[in-house]
This record gives sequence, C-alpha cells and structure tokens, in this order.
Amino acid sequence: MKRLLNTLYITGKNRYLSLEGENVVVSEKQEEVGRVPLHNLQGIVTFGYTGASPALMGACAERNIELTFMSGNGRFLARVTGKVKGNVTLRKEQYRVSENAEESLKLARNFILGKVYNSRWILERAVRDYSLRLDAEKIKAKSEILYQSLKNIRTCETSARLLGLEGEAASVYFSVFDDLILQQKEEFYFHGRNKRPPLDPVNAMLSFSYSLLAGMCGAALEAVGLDAYAGFYHTDRPGRISLALDLMEELRGVMADRFVLTLINKRIIKERNFIKKESGAVILDDAGRKIFLKLWQERKQEDIRHPFLNEKIEWGMVPHVQAMLLARYLRGDLDEYPPFFWK
Repeated sequence: MKRLLNTLYITGKNRYLSLEGENVVVSEKQEEVGRVPLHNLQGIVTFGYTGASPALMGACAERNIELTFMSGNGRFLARVTGKVKGNVTLRKEQYRVSENAEESLKLARNFILGKVYNSRWILERAVRDYSLRLDAEKIKAKSEILYQSLKNIRTCETSARLLGLEGEAASVYFSVFDDLILQQKEEFYFHGRNKRPPLDPVNAMLSFSYSLLAGMCGAALEAVGLDAYAGFYHTDRPGRISLALDLMEELRGVMADRFVLTLINKRIIKERNFIKKESGAVILDDAGRKIFLKLWQERKQEDIRHPFLNEKIEWGMVPHVQAMLLARYLRGDLDEYPPFFWK
C-alpha cells in the first residue's frame, strides 16, 4: 500500500518556493522563513501568486511530488506533475469506456450510489449521536427519502435521469444540513448551496474543502495511470478534471462536509476567521486557512477500515484506494467498480 506522506501547505500570499539541495526553501521578501526535506513530502499546495522556481518544479516532477497552485480563496490554478504513470492500454480502455454511454452510465451510477449512501449515513449518524439536540423525526424522514432514491439510482437507465436523481438527493440532504450545525448557530448557518462566489462562512468552507478533495482525487487517479480529465459522469470540458470530480462525488460528504461540521461544532473555526469582500464573497482569512489546513492534514492521518478491502488505512489514502479499484475494474480484474460506502 502506498504510504501517506505529508502535504506542505503554503498559505502566505507573498511566499516564494525554491530548491536548495534536497530541501524546499520558503522565502518571503528574499528572506528564508522555512525549509522542508523533499523526501518527507507527497505534495505541495501553495496559495500565493509569487510562484516557485523552475528547479523546484523539475525536482517535484522527477520525484512525483504533486505541486499545486491555488488562489488565495482556494480556487485551483495549475498543477505540476511528473511523468505519466501506467500503461497506454489502461488509458485507451478508459477513453473507450468514456465514449460508450452504457458503460459510462454503469460507472456513473456507482459514483452516485456512493454519494447518496454516504449522505444518508451522515444523517443517520447525526440522529444516533445527537438525538436529544435534533429533530430526529424530520431527519429520519429525509434519510428515508434518500434510501428510496438509492433504489431508483440502481435501476436508472439514462444519464439525464441519473443527473435528476442526484440533484433531488442533494436537495434532500442539504435541506437539513443546517440542522447538523449544533454550535455557533448565529454566525454559522446554511440556507442553501452557493459557490461562485460562496456568500457565507459555511459555503466558503465547503467550497474550500471540495477544492482540496478534488486535488487529492486528481493526484490519486494520475498515480494509478488514469487520465483525471476524461470522466464517465462529468462531461469532458477543457481544463476540467472530470474523472476527479466523478471520484470525488462519493467522498464529498464523508471527507469534506463532516470535516466542516466538525470545525464549526467544536468551535475550532470562528466568525472572526472570515473576510467578506465588496463583491459579497466570503473567504477564510490567513489565520483561518492555517487552522483549516492543519486540521485537514491531521484528519487525513486518521485511520479507518476500508469497507471493500477490509483493511485499516488512513483517510487520506481513500482517494488512492478508490482510484486503484477503478483502474482494476477498467483492466477487467473486477466485475464492478466498488464505491466507498461509509458507515
């Protein structure tokens, strides 16, 4: 099993990254503020505009260390990767399946089954753990709707129908997402999903966590030799990592939504950690982003038992395992792609 190493997050917007020997050197105004050995890293994510030296980019590519550039508010900008892994036969099979509507639908159904199943269990777990603080009957009713939706998704025969079923399930799930916020209710509320830009702290954190998760899924797919841009559910669009978005569907709730709820309900993130811009956009400030990323990295190191492999792995390895299982399915080693069913 691949080892989960550290991801280096650079949050200062004026930080410049360079290479010195076998170390990443972080500088600000031409003064060194930190250094980290390359061999300790699996990836580097920087949230500034100053950039990185060509030497560091080359070293990261050579060692297959993912180097990702993001804007200050967490929007993906670019990624530097090494040589393409895997064999041409696997990618040819991926492209063939992506062009076949029936075979693509078979995979797409499983991605969305995983998403809806996990959304339902987030609600079920909330009722189990906080029954005295929630309207249990209301949330149980929503859970039952999601249960019925799973049956419809399994028998869905068109991509258009699947898209509609996913949208309906997401609407049901998010209709009680605000109920799952148990602390800081005056400052943190959820009245619906808004993205471009996020207009409140909860949506700001959801968007930020989804960006991080999409990057993890893209890196995992490329690590097993798949093309992160050729999807089966999300259609092809220049610059969009469609297959990474496919893979991420089943992981959104369990890896991103639950994490955001934890930060709020444990009072780790506060209202003061956000900035509201003139456009109405709400983003994490530097201090809030540092807290968020520190805890995100720690959550990735926590252990779970993978439901299909029945092995103990770190949360951060889940995208890599799912990418590996997808590659095995495309190679013909598995009869069906097994979604990640959390419980």
